[in-house]
Amino acid sequence: MHHLSPGTSIPHDGTASLFEKYRPLIEAFDGLTLGQVCSVTGLEASTIQNWVKRRFVSHPVNKKYRERQLARILLISSLRNCMKLEQIGELMTIVNGDTDDTSDDIISEEQMYDYLCIVTADAKNSKATYADIPRLVSRAISGYTPVSSDSKQRLESVLTIMTYAYISGVYKQEADRLYNSLTEKE
Repeated sequence: MHHLSPGTSIPHDGTASLFEKYRPLIEAFDGLTLGQVCSVTGLEASTIQNWVKRRFVSHPVNKKYRERQLARILLISSLRNCMKLEQIGELMTIVNGDTDDTSDDIISEEQMYDYLCIVTADAKNSKATYADIPRLVSRAISGYTPVSSDSKQRLESVLTIMTYAYISGVYKQEADRLYNSLTEKE
């Protein structure tokens, strides 16, 4: 069963690394232009530029977005239907500190995004309930190698929150769609 990858309009079944699909494109062009990022995400250029200006995403290098930046944009886009931008930024800081410094990261943004894709696909495919999400998160990160004594617990907590927020956003979109179709008939 396929569903859309979080933050995109691209189908994904959750069985493999989604970011591996983007990597060859990014490497072939030495990064993605703003227009290409907009195509992948469906976001307006001004939205992405605002996130860069507000330091939720690091600045592009030579007007090109690399893997780390694309993953962060996809994560923010995935969660923004149900979380405030500041909350998303705080969650990202818990696992990855400063947007311009990789030395304080407990996981790459690309891997974090892949984990979110895996957990949300597993949740959909298994018809998971609210109570099942922590187990799915734990299973998804079972191969993670902690970089500090509390990094696995932080990762697990942040990924659980992100999963609940993403799923809530999906439900909100469906509720909005149903509401709009109901009120358009009247």
